[in-house]
Amino acid sequence: MAHSNPLSASPVAPSPPWWKFGHVWLVISGPAIVVVASFITFYLAAVGQDPVIEEDYYRKGIEINKTLRDNPTSLAPATQARNHAATGVKAPR
Repeated sequence: MAHSNPLSASPVAPSPPWWKFGHVWLVISGPAIVVVASFITFYLAAVGQDPVIEEDYYRKGIEINKTLRDNPTSLAPATQARNHAATGVKAPR
């Protein structure tokens, strides 16, 4: 009684190449998108120029502070909102 090998009786089909599986592309696409996005971000950072501040920015800031100190009611809505957010109590009008 001869034993036949069941594996040799049926031909084994070769598996398709790795790039024909959809899951491989799903795994590869995440890091690939991040790499492309990082190059785009680097390009935008390298090409875009930051605005140059004015040479007399300190003097202008002091002038703004003097204007705000001379007219304290201009900050009243912001102060009331800040106080309301911190305490939960509305300021009396």
